[in-house]
Amino acid sequence: MSSVNKVVLAYSGGLDTSVIVKWLQETYNCEVVTFTADIGQGEEVEPARAKAEAMGIKEIYIDDLREEFARDFVFPMFRANAIYEGEYLLGTSIARPLISKRLIEIVNETGADAISHGATGKGNDQVRFELGAYALKPGIQVIAPWREWDLTSRETLMKYCEDHQIPVDYASSKKKSPYSMDANLLHISYEGGNLEDPWWEAEDPEMWRWTVAPEEAPDAPTYLELTYEKGDIVAIDGKAMSPAEVMEYLNKVAGANGVGRLDIVENRYVGMKSRGCYETPAGTVMLKAHRAIESLTLDREAAHLKDELMPKYAKLVYNGYWWSPERKMLQAAIDESQQVVNGDVRVKLYKGSVSVVGRRSEDSLFDEKIATFEDDAGAYDQQDAAGFIKLNALRMRIAANKGRDLS
Repeated sequence: MSSVNKVVLAYSGGLDTSVIVKWLQETYNCEVVTFTADIGQGEEVEPARAKAEAMGIKEIYIDDLREEFARDFVFPMFRANAIYEGEYLLGTSIARPLISKRLIEIVNETGADAISHGATGKGNDQVRFELGAYALKPGIQVIAPWREWDLTSRETLMKYCEDHQIPVDYASSKKKSPYSMDANLLHISYEGGNLEDPWWEAEDPEMWRWTVAPEEAPDAPTYLELTYEKGDIVAIDGKAMSPAEVMEYLNKVAGANGVGRLDIVENRYVGMKSRGCYETPAGTVMLKAHRAIESLTLDREAAHLKDELMPKYAKLVYNGYWWSPERKMLQAAIDESQQVVNGDVRVKLYKGSVSVVGRRSEDSLFDEKIATFEDDAGAYDQQDAAGFIKLNALRMRIAANKGRDLS
């Protein structure tokens, strides 16, 4: 690392990354470029500019990536109905490849030698950031301070700030949430604090930010009509919206109805189990509605194949392999399946639940003449079923006739 002259740092403006700026300058005697991304976290990112300037940073990047995040990362993932370990909608995971991509772009623009991030050595994010960076620029150097320094607690970080005159809003830092949080357009996550006890019920009203408690949600349900084109929502209640606008609107409406809370213990890629709570209002609605429009438009075997591929796809996203050839291969197959996923889905939001109450499509494979329990006027010959059943039972009949016990 002695050759490091300039480093691009993923910079939030918070305590950890402010310490990292000074630590990089001192430890590597290098120039630091800061990069702050607005991916819909709901907080102002411009204050990061003033903090970076106060620390002597000359090159400061602050980018609004909300539309790119929704369009090129979240929406493709939801075409796959991706969900990790049966519950997690991958809100943190899917943001990391975009940040890695932009870090490398800035490296190329500024002639930097390395990138740096504030992810700890215990988490998944270090893997995601670095796998993405290496895939996009194989020779890039990576500096992960949490794997190098001896600043192991919040108190030591604060002391470092005092000793090095690092500007920190000490008043607000003392009121900091006890939880480690990450937010973007898709979700907000909470870890640490009381959540480290898996038996503790996450009922702290001060923790949840985006959703009301289901018990306190409105007594009347909210209905939404989502319009799909090639697997993506393009309008809500007839109003055309961009991907980011779709997510912002659904977060607001679904959150107001108590939709999207999740409390899970997940298996991190680095090997440990971790308990986390998540608010994913828009994503919860999007997954339910997308499966509904697919149920109407996708061929049975195509739909079942998608369901078989989905856990692999979700695992790739969770573990940080967004830029891998296998994820791209899966995405191509998934996107091909979405050519017919067009139409409308009507959902009902009520006290924390999402119910699909209607679906329609010009590409529907649902045939009322065949599906009806009433007289189908010969559209389906029920006698055909006898041969179908006998043929499918043939192997079992042969085995039983040979004396094999199948009971």
